[in-house]
Amino acid sequence: MAEKFKLTYSTMFNPPEELHIRFEEALKKTRANLGKEVGMIINGKEVFADEKMEDFSPADTSVLLGVFQKGTAQHAQEALAAAKKAYPMWSRTNWQERVALLRKAADLMDERIYEIAAVMALEVGKNRMESLGDVAETADLIRYSCYQMEKNNGYVVEMGRDPLVGYASTNYSVMRPYGVWVVISPFNFPSALTGGPVGAALVTGNTVVFKPATDTCWVVRLLAECLRDAGIPEGAFNYITGPGRTVGQALITCQDVDGLTFTGSYDVGMGIFRDFADCRWVRPMILELGGKNPAIVSRHADLERAAIGIVRSAFGLQGQKCSACSRVYVEEPVYEDLAERLTALTRRLSVGDPTERSVYMGPVINQSALKDFEKYTAELEQAGRFLAGGKVLSEGAYARGYFAAPTLVADLPLTHHLWQDEMFLPITTIGRVKSLAEAMQHANNAAYGLTAGFYGSAEEVEWFNSNIEAGVTYANRPQGATTGAWPGFQPFGGWKGSGSSGKNAGGHYYLPLYLREQVRNLVE
Repeated sequence: MAEKFKLTYSTMFNPPEELHIRFEEALKKTRANLGKEVGMIINGKEVFADEKMEDFSPADTSVLLGVFQKGTAQHAQEALAAAKKAYPMWSRTNWQERVALLRKAADLMDERIYEIAAVMALEVGKNRMESLGDVAETADLIRYSCYQMEKNNGYVVEMGRDPLVGYASTNYSVMRPYGVWVVISPFNFPSALTGGPVGAALVTGNTVVFKPATDTCWVVRLLAECLRDAGIPEGAFNYITGPGRTVGQALITCQDVDGLTFTGSYDVGMGIFRDFADCRWVRPMILELGGKNPAIVSRHADLERAAIGIVRSAFGLQGQKCSACSRVYVEEPVYEDLAERLTALTRRLSVGDPTERSVYMGPVINQSALKDFEKYTAELEQAGRFLAGGKVLSEGAYARGYFAAPTLVADLPLTHHLWQDEMFLPITTIGRVKSLAEAMQHANNAAYGLTAGFYGSAEEVEWFNSNIEAGVTYANRPQGATTGAWPGFQPFGGWKGSGSSGKNAGGHYYLPLYLREQVRNLVE
């Protein structure tokens, strides 16, 4: 990456030319090697299943990206057994050595960032800068976990000494790993939302089995290769692929799993919560379950900033971010002005092949998502008014992909259920309110509490932060109204139905979620 340029989701809008040149080179090499079969990695070995899964590009479904394994419950059992066998050795490896190996893996991700990002653009439909950002964030998440281990000296703390006459009594608090940890990651951030929790689990001494979404097996395989090539021991990490209803379910219900991190939909996450509880004792779960993220715009807002920030957060990655800005509440005096600005910006967004430099929005992930778009827009057309979009794009260059126009909806009654339901698509609703208090009431009236944005005066920002129910807040931010978290800068996590732990990834309090405390007393 170019010197003196730090790639984050805040800086990605004005990258040096070198990033584009190197991405193009990697893309050319990647396209020359499409269609190959890729195995799972269990106990350090390549493992192949009887049944296969073909991975096609969502931008052009005639392009076969690769062939992956349709793993079974038996493969899940084998991976868990390998992780369990490796656990004693890996957990007893001193934490400094684990940190060194994980940092090496992060360095390899940096070295291979263009290759992994090219695959991500092809497989996910993410534009090139978002793809590069996803990989860069992964390396930084891993490094942040390593930093926290060092900063906390491996989480060994001497406590008070008992005042015993004639004895020396010492007490130490020692944080220790749980055992075998499962990571189930989503399609939208297949790198960061796999590598982040996998890195946290490994650096704390757990062994890991991780399963990607079936739509994004290739990106996660490349991460597994970085772990392997960095020298993480066989069995300490295991990469398996297959349907959630079989492989995923086997991982969730197995008694040999000691902890789990899942990122995905609210409905699936709540099902995992119930199934994972069926055990002899309570096991830790870290669940990140989506969002319905509001932006509130005051009559005192800088409307240019607000419009740019809202559009970037609403339609980046086709609205398929759990942090996407999917609803906007605007004070009445500035409603018309902001609506005009949002409409103009939305209509100018370029939609197409996500590997192209000029494209902002690629395809949605699959046919099912496109059908959901059709269903929601049909309902919205009856209840509200389209300011932009509202259509599936299927002509010409769009004919072989899953393309949807960025859609902005006005005049939808504020009581309509689509103000509350996560659509996970390039659809955003905008509504007028009489006051900020009314806006806050609507903003908090949702099952989710992930991210939220505000545009207004400094005094209003303080009021907003004190009243909004969300794990991450952004104020007056043109880079994105509700998106753009980065480890060490804006740790990412949610409240209410958006998250189970109350601790944000990439922050001060995340890593101890993968550890349990043992207090050691010695009397001499």
